[in-house]
Amino acid sequence: MPDVTLRTDWTRDEIAALFDLPFLDLVYEAASIHRAHHPRNQVQLSTLLSIKTGGCVEDCGYCNQSAHAETGLKATKMMDVRAVLQAAAQAKDNGSSRFCMGAAWRSPKDKDMPAIVEMVQGVRQMGLETCMTLGMLSERQAAMLAEAGLDYYNHNIDTSPENYANVITTRTFEDRIETLENVRGAGINVCSGGIIGMGEKREDRVGFLHALATMEHPESVPINALVPVKGTVLGDMLADTPLAKIDAIEFVRTVAVARILMPLSMVRLSAGRESMSDETQALCFLAGANSIFTGDKLLTTGNAGDDKDAALFARLGVMPMAVEVRAELEAAE
Repeated sequence: MPDVTLRTDWTRDEIAALFDLPFLDLVYEAASIHRAHHPRNQVQLSTLLSIKTGGCVEDCGYCNQSAHAETGLKATKMMDVRAVLQAAAQAKDNGSSRFCMGAAWRSPKDKDMPAIVEMVQGVRQMGLETCMTLGMLSERQAAMLAEAGLDYYNHNIDTSPENYANVITTRTFEDRIETLENVRGAGINVCSGGIIGMGEKREDRVGFLHALATMEHPESVPINALVPVKGTVLGDMLADTPLAKIDAIEFVRTVAVARILMPLSMVRLSAGRESMSDETQALCFLAGANSIFTGDKLLTTGNAGDDKDAALFARLGVMPMAVEVRAELEAAE
């Protein structure tokens, strides 16, 4: 694998210039960088499970799990540890190499941590990579997860710093960064990305990627396309407008720029894939995306499904990435 100097001094003007490149030139550059640092024709499969659904006090405008949304979603208690481990075992049988667990909280309570630690330990014993997304974390909570062996912590920055208050008002962009710093300080790999298609401008997509590329690069960068859900602020605002579905070419541009800025990161196609054509997904893989969530559901919204993904992979000649390959990539980093 060629040596690479990871830049964290990107300017917004440089990133805007990448977005402005002719589409085919941009995709070619991103594909070249991807092939230099990652195995070609291999995509990591991850599974995401909601271990505690609904009732979150945050007012994220895109989220149907917010207590402020009127979607009819019923809040649940945290799942039993054994049920979570059974789901992880099934995910492994279906080819996943990473198991991600998400809870609809502003932040976990201390009383929840022992069960969460047990989940992490149990999933790791299966040979799966572990990821958690539980909201904001204190330094102490991050340290507990690190001691349990958590591989990744997901905490998306969602959008640009300037656009953040238009999406969420119950916390700040700086709150997000603080949790990422706590996670990084505990020695846990960072998973952080955002959502495209929330009515933002291209300058917000530039600002979103600038924020990620000028910190220590997240090891995983999820790129989500908004799934408008009726009863959420953004779902009601955008559902019947052209902004509700991000232009496919612009989405691929965003993936390609992320790959160029963060050459060693795993760039994951996340929410919104169920409404993407096979051709759009193929372009995303060409542009450097090398990770997806599998299964029929992402937390509470629909996903493409294992059978559809397998059929797409067969058409493209793409193989699931083995855990061993990902471990080699991390060692090289």
